[in-house]
Amino acid sequence: MSPVHVEVAGFIATVTIDYPPVNAMASEAYSELTEAFDSFWDRDDVRVAILTAAGDRAFCAGVDIRRRAAGTSAPRKDQGRTARECFNSIYECPIPVIGAINGPTLGAGIPIAASCDYLIASEKATFGLPEIDVGLLGGARHSMRLFPQAFVRRMHYTAERVTAQEAYRLGAVVRVVPAEQLMAEARKDAEVIAAKMPAGIRLAKEGLNLIEWMDMKSGYRFEQTRTGVLQRTEDAAEAKRAFMEKRKPVFKGK
Repeated sequence: MSPVHVEVAGFIATVTIDYPPVNAMASEAYSELTEAFDSFWDRDDVRVAILTAAGDRAFCAGVDIRRRAAGTSAPRKDQGRTARECFNSIYECPIPVIGAINGPTLGAGIPIAASCDYLIASEKATFGLPEIDVGLLGGARHSMRLFPQAFVRRMHYTAERVTAQEAYRLGAVVRVVPAEQLMAEARKDAEVIAAKMPAGIRLAKEGLNLIEWMDMKSGYRFEQTRTGVLQRTEDAAEAKRAFMEKRKPVFKGK
């Protein structure tokens, strides 16, 4: 059975990691996640994605240590490459990606979560970097997109976990909700985004990704160029007409 499932309804793609028992990542799971998120570049029926995981034991428990120890996983250099490509495919996805974090997010699970646009967490979620306890390293740089540097260093050195509530206090997640409400809350956000102009959302995503690495002056100048591009789209013209005519816009994604 495939370790990744994709369902599309109402312009919303739900991508589910399903790799029992704890969604620990092996090469095929990384590759299928990459394939799923890369596919959204060519789909007009998807405007926003939700990334979550199956089961109630973990969002992602990191790499599959048992397979790695048994020597049944891909060569080490290939593991690193497939992992990087996976994280990049989520981060560079042309549409917003909402992470619905249903449980512990450990090791390699952190870069997966951190590559999303933002996170909504179940009360059962925790975040940790336990690699030091199993002879591995990694995940710290992605963790710095979620947590302050001092917290990341402590997580890296001690392998202690951060609770969902602490992650919310630190700004790593936007909401913490009961486990049974997690997907409904994520879909609520996704429906709002899916109703916005597709061309605008894609340009916003591109801009937000690029300005993250720029200084303020360069970043704002780049944003102004994106505004110019957006104003020349059919969606922007339709938004203006709908506003003036006091009706809901009908967007075509152009």
